[in-house]
Amino acid sequence: MTADGTPRPPFVRWWRQGGAFLVAIALGLAMLWAGGTPVFGGLRYERSTIAAGELWRLVSGNLVHASGQHLLVNLAGLALLSLLFPGEYSRREWSQIALASALAVAAGLWWGSPEVEWYVGLSGVLHGVLAAGAIAWWRSHLRWMAIVLTAILVVKLAGEQLFGAIGWSGDLNVIVDAHLYGAVGGTLAGALVSSRRRHVATGLPPGASGPV
Repeated sequence: MTADGTPRPPFVRWWRQGGAFLVAIALGLAMLWAGGTPVFGGLRYERSTIAAGELWRLVSGNLVHASGQHLLVNLAGLALLSLLFPGEYSRREWSQIALASALAVAAGLWWGSPEVEWYVGLSGVLHGVLAAGAIAWWRSHLRWMAIVLTAILVVKLAGEQLFGAIGWSGDLNVIVDAHLYGAVGGTLAGALVSSRRRHVATGLPPGASGPV
């Protein structure tokens, strides 16, 4: 609300609740894509160069995209998630969840999918964000929405593992394993952040229980 008690316009509320942060992320991703082949080649997850010591690629591979279509699809997903979960976590917590999801993607590809030589894109992280959002809904009064969202996510991930990428992926060569690994990382990070919030709210240390 404003100083005189008048509700702020929806756009202003969205901007203050994280819209500015979202726009900054989108612009950053667009600038990396505009950097072309040198940026793409220097930042993508690439198994052989990671093995040679270029460890930044474990995270930076999530930030570059193979084409404008690839970038737009992921930006659309990012915008949708910002509308679904406008206040479930703070910007710091979302950043922690995104980083955990990115590292889960990298770890999963490295140990679970060694046949993948290179990978780019934010989709694995977006699946982690979606999973963390579902965790937040499970811990709130939105249980029925959490059930629906969890069911959709589980069916999507299972379908991709069984049948490959969904039909509207177009010409994109989708690494569906990254979606699974990102969702696992987001689930764990979301559960950890939510648990920490609960303990802070109750004044109990992690692992302790309340009165019986």
